[in-house]
Amino acid sequence: MTKRVTKAVFPVAGLGTRFLPATKALPKEMLTIIDKPIIQFAVEEAIAAGITHLIFVIGRTKRAIADHFDANPELDMLLRAKGKDELADKLNAIVPKHAACIYFRQAEALGLGHAVACAAPVIEPDEPFAVLLADDLMRAPTPVLKQMIDIYDTTGRSLVAVEPVPSSMVQSYGIVDADLPHVGSYADMRGVVEKPSPGDAPSNQAIVGRYVLDGRVMGFLKNQKAGAGGKIQLTDALSRLIGDPGLDAYRFDGRRYDCGSKIGFLECTMASALEHPEFGPKVRELMQSLLASSP
Repeated sequence: MTKRVTKAVFPVAGLGTRFLPATKALPKEMLTIIDKPIIQFAVEEAIAAGITHLIFVIGRTKRAIADHFDANPELDMLLRAKGKDELADKLNAIVPKHAACIYFRQAEALGLGHAVACAAPVIEPDEPFAVLLADDLMRAPTPVLKQMIDIYDTTGRSLVAVEPVPSSMVQSYGIVDADLPHVGSYADMRGVVEKPSPGDAPSNQAIVGRYVLDGRVMGFLKNQKAGAGGKIQLTDALSRLIGDPGLDAYRFDGRRYDCGSKIGFLECTMASALEHPEFGPKVRELMQSLLASSP
């Protein structure tokens, strides 16, 4: 019987250098889309997918992430004293009572594979787990991780989320060799190449920040040598799942915003503002006015 996926790893130890000076003291995952930190979107997606253990791999400057998901009795009392019970309830619901937060420190940034391996002490060898990269903010009718866990529950096989990217961008991603004709399709991966040149890419299907993985990956990562960029790459461990026991690529149904880049962050902010139920129409009016008055 396939074990349920109840644990999710959030590698959030990166320095966020592309957003300096904003991220000199503030973790990039705490940058906000309107009024919600990027990391909270990923946590909400995980909880909606049935995750009960939230495992954060943080760096020494990331205390704000733990503080955000911790209880704050003083703030709760202050809000309730001012009659703002609804807001207090909203803050208390960020992490439901049935969910547990676990934190590990990544002392040195040695790659995504190394960050995931930091969570090994709480992942059993036969236990599936999810990995969510908060930089990839997903919007979908059904949470992307929920889509993937539903597939895992059917197949019992590890899978990664992919989407097509322009050939000029393949060298920024892990690129899979798999046949994925349409959104919602998943297929056995024949291979994966980390950050290939356009001429060496097996396809234009890029791995993005959602994974459901066999617990054996942790064993592969334990003694893995550095790969592309001198880092311990998660894709190198994934390649060992290909064939036996098998690894699938899944072309998810939804929209990804690359909030690890400034333009992606701005795009997500603008799209979120336009869709906001309270001030979306006003934002649209403001944007039209700004476009009309720009040179």
